[in-house]
Amino acid sequence: MKMRATYHKYVLNFKQPSGTSRGVLKTKETWFIIISSEGKSGVGECGILRGLSIDDRPDYKAQLKYTCDNIDKGLVFLLAKNIEFPSIQIGLEMAFKSFNAENKFELFPSKFTKNQDSIAINGLIWMGTEAFMKQQIQDKIEAGFKCIKLKIGAIDFNTELGLLKGIRKQFSASDIELRVDANGAFSPETALEKLKKLSDFKLHSIEQPIKQNQWEAMARLCEDTPLPIALDEELIGVFTIDKKQELLQAIQPQYIILKPSFIGGFNGTNEWITLAEKQKIGWWITSALESNVGLNAIAQYTYLKQTTMPQGLGTGGLFTNNFSSPLQVKNGTLQYKNNINWNFNL
Repeated sequence: MKMRATYHKYVLNFKQPSGTSRGVLKTKETWFIIISSEGKSGVGECGILRGLSIDDRPDYKAQLKYTCDNIDKGLVFLLAKNIEFPSIQIGLEMAFKSFNAENKFELFPSKFTKNQDSIAINGLIWMGTEAFMKQQIQDKIEAGFKCIKLKIGAIDFNTELGLLKGIRKQFSASDIELRVDANGAFSPETALEKLKKLSDFKLHSIEQPIKQNQWEAMARLCEDTPLPIALDEELIGVFTIDKKQELLQAIQPQYIILKPSFIGGFNGTNEWITLAEKQKIGWWITSALESNVGLNAIAQYTYLKQTTMPQGLGTGGLFTNNFSSPLQVKNGTLQYKNNINWNFNL
């Protein structure tokens, strides 16, 4: 049976501009691969993030075209051809899973997709003014989140310490787990001193305190740190098993954070998990501002890992023009309300 594939661009609009240490996001471009044959179809999302994804390249669209033109060569062939395009790899994995599934949005059937279980997630606090960040924190706590992640590194450091102090005055570490994400904002020279100040607030972890590709400096930080360090951007662009192993052995972080759209989809994520667990390195999975189509697949995959640690999967409500789906955030968890229908129209 002849299979054909098409690719489609879609621009997601943020409900409100969302601040990171790399700037303010107002829109998010994404791409969909749709495969079809004999009346059946499957959909996958290629969750690229301009300025951060390793495959943010001028030839991205040409690579999508090549991939769709050669769809009948199969998944294994195309994954190998897209080794340097991790967002296309996950789009392909999703599209083929979706095509072969009974329900094209139920890629990994489980108690989660049957609405019999949920996934604990962290509440994400975007950067902004002190008042804006305080309001977000209050909203997340009132919404039942037990784990909150703050993006730091864009406003004055002492102001950020003040925000953390304010949370800890009200909520102990056993009440609310606090994670911070510096997105590489600290310099290697000042990072350890800042980590010491942050550790006063009994944080769960800090993501990527310094910019990636500084292995020696990061390894020293991981050895001397008073609070656990999680590698995030550091994993982007590391394609081979050997290089992944070399990175983990050289840096020896306390955690790694896995964004399937950035690190080779589900296959790539499985490789990182296997290597991390061999070295007793903790991990969790995070979405990367995909639409609900990508978030849905990543959440279903994550549930099968049966980890109790809060995951970073709460991004579905950020956009005004997301596709309506069964995914719902409630009491600090992601739930799959399978009585709600999908509305996926490009």
